[in-house]
Amino acid sequence: MNISDLIENFIVDKLNDENDVELKRNELANTLGCVPSQINYVISTRFTTERGYIVESRRGGGGYIKISRVVVPEGDIMMHIINSIGSQIDTRSVAAILKNLVADGFTDTKTAKLIMSALSDKALNLIPSANDRNRVRASIFKNILIGLV
Repeated sequence: MNISDLIENFIVDKLNDENDVELKRNELANTLGCVPSQINYVISTRFTTERGYIVESRRGGGGYIKISRVVVPEGDIMMHIINSIGSQIDTRSVAAILKNLVADGFTDTKTAKLIMSALSDKALNLIPSANDRNRVRASIFKNILIGLV
């Protein structure tokens, strides 16, 4: 397991105990034996809005990072996800959303893999522009999610 996975698992374990977690970057780095920039990297790539997190950060001597899970009423979660997609989405964001849907029991792994395949760059390779692919991908993904509701 690499250091990024260790940092993510540490934070997720804390979030499983509490709705939100306040961390001091330097203290966490010392605890996990890494540099603070690795903490920043993990937070900016793995604790994003697409993955269902809100991150607040304050710098300076008393600085902290506060990470909260987005709490949406169960019946509204799919519509919240659909509305959060916007007019375009890349494959990384689709993968993150699907990972959360599987983890939360809204779909199974097999279905998520099928959706990911249908929305991959390889599947959409007839569309030459990356921006156009991302717009088509968002439209298709929203329709698939509506079908899962």
